Amino acid sequence: MKADEFVVGLDLGTTKICAVVGQLTEGDSDSAPQGFKVLGVGKAPSTGIKKGVVVNIEETVEAIRRAINEAELMAGVKVDRVLVGVGGSHIRGLNSTGVVGIKGKEIEKGDLDRVIDAARAVAIPPDRMPLHVLPQEFKVDDQDGIRDPLGMMGIRLESKVHIVTAAQSATQNIVRCCQKTGLSVEAMVLQPLASAKAVLTKDEKELGVALVDIGGGTTDIAIFHGGSIVHTAVLPVGGNHITQDLAIGLRTPQHEAEKIKIQSGCALKQLINANETIEVPSVGGRPARIVDRKLLGEIIEPRLEEILQLVNREIIASGCGEILGGGVVLTGGTTLLEGIVELAEFVFDLPVKRAAPEKVAGFADMVRSPACSTAVGLALWGAESRSGVTRRTKAHAPKLGQVTSQLKNFISEMF
Repeated sequence: MKADEFVVGLDLGTTKICAVVGQLTEGDSDSAPQGFKVLGVGKAPSTGIKKGVVVNIEETVEAIRRAINEAELMAGVKVDRVLVGVGGSHIRGLNSTGVVGIKGKEIEKGDLDRVIDAARAVAIPPDRMPLHVLPQEFKVDDQDGIRDPLGMMGIRLESKVHIVTAAQSATQNIVRCCQKTGLSVEAMVLQPLASAKAVLTKDEKELGVALVDIGGGTTDIAIFHGGSIVHTAVLPVGGNHITQDLAIGLRTPQHEAEKIKIQSGCALKQLINANETIEVPSVGGRPARIVDRKLLGEIIEPRLEEILQLVNREIIASGCGEILGGGVVLTGGTTLLEGIVELAEFVFDLPVKRAAPEKVAGFADMVRSPACSTAVGLALWGAESRSGVTRRTKAHAPKLGQVTSQLKNFISEMF
C-alpha cells in the first residue's frame, strides 16, 4: 500500500503512546470523511512525557517506536509520516478579528485569505508559534453571523478567528522524538480539536458543547458554538493525580495503584456496595491487604471533583457557560471510571455524556474507547485534509506540512 493511501495519528500521552493507521474508503460527503477504516492500532506505555510535554527524549522515542511497530504489523504497511497531537499547559488560545476592503465586488477566495491573514496578524512572543487559525464567523458590511461569504457582494469584509499557539521548545522536542524514529511530522494538531473530530456530532457543535478530554497528565477543553470553535484550554491535571492519591492512601506502589484504579475505581462512593472488598499489594515485600472498596471512592471522588471544578471555572471564566445547549461531552482514559458522568452532571449542572469514536470501520472495536479519541481524531483530521472535502470553515487551518516547515526552521536554528 502506498504511503498516500493511509494516514497515521500519533497520540503522545502521559500514560500511553497510541498510534492509529487508517484508510479512506468510499462514502458520501456527510460521513467521516468519505468513510474511515482503521487498519492498525499500536499502544505502548509512556514514561518520557509529563503533562503533555516531553521530559525524556530517549524514553519517548522508544515508546513511539514500539507503538508504531505494533500498528505497522497489524496494518501491514510501512509508516514514514504521522500527524501528532500537541497538548500541555503551554497551549494558549485567543480570539482575534481582521478587516479588509472588497470594493463592492463579489467576494472571492483571495478575499477570504486576506481577511484571515489580517486576523492572524497579532503579536506572538518569539518563543511561541501558531498551531491553528480557525475561522469562527464572517461579517459583510453590517450583516454578521455569516459562515461562508463566498460570492456575496459588499464593501467591507470582517472575520473572527480563534488562534491557538504553542511553545516552540515543546513542539521542537515532539518533532525531534519523531525524527529519531525515522518519522516525519505531517502536521501538528491540538489534542482537544482532534478528540472533538472523533467524538462530537455536527448538532452538538451547532447547539453549543464543551468537550472535556481527561487524560493522564492534562485535561483538555474545547468549546464549540454555532458550528465553530470559540474557546480552548489545557489544564495541567489529570488521571495521574488520582493514581498518586491512591498510592499514598492505600500505601501501595504507583503501578499497582493504577491497576486498582482501572479495575475497581469508582467516581462516586455511594455507588459502591458496603460489603465490597479488594486486595491491595503492599510495599517492601509485605503481604497484601484486604480493604473496603468504598475507600477507593473516598479517595477518588474528591480529587476527580476538584478536576471537574477546575474545568467548570475555566468554562465560566471563558464566558461560555450560557451557550452550552449541548451540554458537556467527556472523553479520555480517565472518563472510564464508573460514576464519572453522574459526578460531572452534579458539578456542571448540565447534561453530560461519555463519548468514544463511533463512525469508524475495520478494527473499530480496538479504538472504540474514550482513551483512543485523540489518536483516531488525528487520523481523521489527516484523512479529511487529504480527501479534499474540508469545509470552508476549516480550510484556513494550517495545511499538512505547513507547521512542519516552520518547525524545521526552528530546529535548524536550535541545532
